[in-house]
Amino acid sequence: MSRLPDHLDIHLIRILYLLLCEKNVSRVALKLNQPQPSISASLRKLRELTGDPLLVRGARGMVPTQHGESLLKPAKRILDETERLFVPKTAFVPQEEERTFHIAAPDYMNTPFFTEIISRLRRESPRSRIVIHALGPETDYVRLLSDGDLDLVIANWDEPPPHLHLSKLFDDPIVCLMRSDCAYAKRTARDAMSIEDYLSLPHAAPSQILPGYHGTIDTFLEKQNLHRNVVVESAHFRMLPYMVAQTDLVLTAGQQFAAFYEKTLPLKCYNVPIKFPPLRFYQLWHERVHQATEHKWLRAQVGAAAKAQAGLL
Repeated sequence: MSRLPDHLDIHLIRILYLLLCEKNVSRVALKLNQPQPSISASLRKLRELTGDPLLVRGARGMVPTQHGESLLKPAKRILDETERLFVPKTAFVPQEEERTFHIAAPDYMNTPFFTEIISRLRRESPRSRIVIHALGPETDYVRLLSDGDLDLVIANWDEPPPHLHLSKLFDDPIVCLMRSDCAYAKRTARDAMSIEDYLSLPHAAPSQILPGYHGTIDTFLEKQNLHRNVVVESAHFRMLPYMVAQTDLVLTAGQQFAAFYEKTLPLKCYNVPIKFPPLRFYQLWHERVHQATEHKWLRAQVGAAAKAQAGLL
């Protein structure tokens, strides 16, 4: 390494490669449109740097030395890698690519929404893989995005975390669910729940889901000096509809989530008498992939899935 100059010109490596291929100074000069003395000077410099003649006279002209032959492949590899550094990346062709996309989301995400995402990705890029990661209070998703372990994070925030790119996916109105044949459900219409009823009924609620995120429902109630009667907390949000279907509990959730479980379980959906702000869902990604064509495509698919789901409500 002590032989190397402070600044090694990539053009010198190109001359080395061509000399080893052509075995003729004059032909290399013609290929590069340079005067022959200039190529000869470059050969002298290369000999000085390598400590080897590189080209010597043979029976039919110049031939590479053994060391010269050993430099042919490394020189070609360096030139190819250098070209890849500066040639614009070709467009992402979903049908032909074999990519693995990593998406993280909390388990309260609407099942049909994620089913739509997966359907689109499978249809448009059938050779690719999709890995869905859990997103919980211990997940350092900012680090995982910056390290490249995650491509996207999908969730809802009152104030999305700074230093990340984001796009809004949809607003989901807040409603509540209870067992359809419980005494309260039998005597109360869907839009007749009072504020007093809502606060006093026994609630099932998720425990902390995202780091530093108290939850839209209780944060809003606290600002209004209100308090609901939470009697069950669970770190597993998707367990809660099944609890509600077998008990007297009430579950507050987004309309998309509630509509899915109202169809699949004996549950009744209610308009909440308190004007909660809707759950606002975003997709977040890191600057490191902001310009990548495959990530732009992925984000477009997620955005299209969100529009399709919003159109069904």
